[in-house]
Amino acid sequence: MAQLVDALNGIIWSDALVYLCLGVGLYFSLKMRFFQVRHIKDMVKLLFGGSDSEKGVSSFQAFALSVSGRVGTGNIAGVATAIAMGGPGALFWMWAIAFLGAGSAYVESALAQVYKVEKDGEYRGGPAYYIEKGLGMKWYAVTFAVATVVAMGFFLPGVQSNSIAAGINNAFGISPVVTASALVAFLGLIIFGGVKRISKAAEIIVPFMAIGYIIVALIIIIVNITRLPEVIGMVFKSAFAFEPAFAGIIGMAISWGVKRGIYSNEAGQGTGPQAAAAAEVSHPAKQGLVQAFSVYIDTLFVCSATGFMILITGMYNIMGPNGTFLVENMPGVSVGPAYTQKAVETLFPSFGGAFVAIALFFFAFTTLMAYYYIAETNVAYLIKKANSKVLINVLRVALLISTFYGAVRTAELAWGLGDIGVGLMAWLNIIAIILLRKPAFATLKDYEEQRAAGKDPVFDPVKLGIKNADFWSKYNVKKTN
Repeated sequence: MAQLVDALNGIIWSDALVYLCLGVGLYFSLKMRFFQVRHIKDMVKLLFGGSDSEKGVSSFQAFALSVSGRVGTGNIAGVATAIAMGGPGALFWMWAIAFLGAGSAYVESALAQVYKVEKDGEYRGGPAYYIEKGLGMKWYAVTFAVATVVAMGFFLPGVQSNSIAAGINNAFGISPVVTASALVAFLGLIIFGGVKRISKAAEIIVPFMAIGYIIVALIIIIVNITRLPEVIGMVFKSAFAFEPAFAGIIGMAISWGVKRGIYSNEAGQGTGPQAAAAAEVSHPAKQGLVQAFSVYIDTLFVCSATGFMILITGMYNIMGPNGTFLVENMPGVSVGPAYTQKAVETLFPSFGGAFVAIALFFFAFTTLMAYYYIAETNVAYLIKKANSKVLINVLRVALLISTFYGAVRTAELAWGLGDIGVGLMAWLNIIAIILLRKPAFATLKDYEEQRAAGKDPVFDPVKLGIKNADFWSKYNVKKTN
């Protein structure tokens, strides 16, 4: 099984996908004139604008739900893995894919709004919906939906639950079976409540967990502030092979940095659009900008917090290309949450392990909530009948089983299966958003023109020549009547 998983990952995560993600992000950023810098003010303002409705959630709730999916075990264990396999330079490439990935995040999230639908009294949308409506390729849409249900319902939950179980076992000595049982019980209470309960839970948990984690990271960085210039220099020099000790692994730095960056911030992967489509907004660009900002929160804040804690305290090992250690500061310590735990323990000896375990629990738990919502959205797409409660409940049970099983299996297999799920979705979605780039670009241009005229932007697909945006055509008719 492990050999098969490794072989599939070798195909899916070839250099082609790594450079495709970088190239597409750069192309989108150039075409939209680096909107991720120009519209920072709007991103923050829109984040707290609008309110929820009977059918949709507020911009902030959609943002929180999206961040729930982005901020997970990848921000703690994933960053540690990137540094262990690619050296300090991997952190720079995580930043690069986040900055450029904001372009991909905008495009996919704006498209999700353009082509969203109203089903069973809720807004639904995402890649499957915009592939069918925008490209007219039903088979492609079904392929993405099936891949997403398998990835989110079966492959990826194990990565999150495995890291939770490992972190709690390291900190408190609690058996993974006990942790898995409690995790499934708490998760079941939320996901059986539907999207409203999930978004409400995310709205409360996400700000609390992110702010608390970053505060602890800042304290550790301030205490070790004299080392900060050295660490920053090491990150940049290692990223471009100017650091002799890590010159031989620059390819690994790029590969692992981009790979773990995509896994963490999910830009272009096709997960963020499901939450974006649920938002109650007057123009798709509004939610596109909010979702682009969520990529920054994930990588430039939370991932950076982890990376700097690990590097500034020296709590890491780095593998060379031949399997030997280039750096072995912690003999016998396995890569993963333990790196971050050891880093926090340098300042808080009796608190570090517990704090990281608790942070990891909240990070991964909210990600599991987001995984369920994404999988449910794609099940809703595949099942055209209005009443699909039975199959939705089957999905809920399957995800809970996957979560339990993932907590007790090996970490290597869990991450390997997770990488397959992420990679498949990324390939399918990135190709789709390249083909649908024109409607997405049109939404940003229209938003900017209306803003320049002093208006609160309102979306009219007919004016922009965008076809099959049926929801907005009906929505505008209702507003005028």
